[in-house]
Amino acid sequence: MLQAELGEELFNERRLSGSGQYACSSCHNRELGMGDGLRTAFGHDRQRGNRNAQQIFTAGFMHELFWDGRAVSLEDQAIAAMTNPIEMAGEPARIEEWINSDPDYRAKFAALQGEGRITLRQIVGAIAEFQKTLRPPRSKWDRMLEEGPSVFTDEELAGLHLFRTKAGCANCHNGPLFSDQRYHNIGLTYYGRKYEDLGRYLLTGKAEDVGRFRTPSLRAIGQTGPYMHNGLFPTLSGIVNLYNAGSVTEKREASLTDPAAPRPVLDPLVKELNLTAEERRALVAFLETL
Repeated sequence: MLQAELGEELFNERRLSGSGQYACSSCHNRELGMGDGLRTAFGHDRQRGNRNAQQIFTAGFMHELFWDGRAVSLEDQAIAAMTNPIEMAGEPARIEEWINSDPDYRAKFAALQGEGRITLRQIVGAIAEFQKTLRPPRSKWDRMLEEGPSVFTDEELAGLHLFRTKAGCANCHNGPLFSDQRYHNIGLTYYGRKYEDLGRYLLTGKAEDVGRFRTPSLRAIGQTGPYMHNGLFPTLSGIVNLYNAGSVTEKREASLTDPAAPRPVLDPLVKELNLTAEERRALVAFLETL
């Protein structure tokens, strides 16, 4: 058995959670575009998190993980989710105890790494190797790259042109992953309101990070809704409308989460686009090819 194969088995292993009911695949389901299809994920004791479960087809190519970049490796990401009390609520000591008492897992790890006690780091290392094998499903975009632009309809070609020019999407969604892997405030901090989330600021404490979130990959975007860090956008047309309007205006009342937090500053790349209805439809048509 290859390490990635063992990692896939562990990715689907519910005993990694505190309740024995949740696996990594509970929130990252291949049949749901490696997400869960929900606005925000449910975890231990049916607690609901405040962020959308991202697709992980491209996780193996990302420099940092999570919406706020708090994990710098696939292994750290797995441990963070596995031990988070709202997500899987697993306890490292208990996880190591049961897996070392399971003869099947002991034999599989021994075949790969030799005899010895199985550690949490070895477990997440195998899961990471599995994640590195993941790829987005073959798309019309892939076909176009191989066979040429004749694969696209006129509307999809118009959408690609808009993506690169007037709509400005490629400023942040570029490269093979359609992500610059940087952090931007696009106006969805919901500052002082019900869905407030100060983003990367909660990790770094830096004023410039208020409301910033990591640019997600757009690969398989048509299959991985709902969208944005809070999952409040069920359709791609809604996302396009948001950007077309130049995002939203932040409210000025004090922060609900941190009264001392500085105000969010909208990224200068976000501005009113003045796309026509026809152009917005074309842009959505292109996005669905990815």
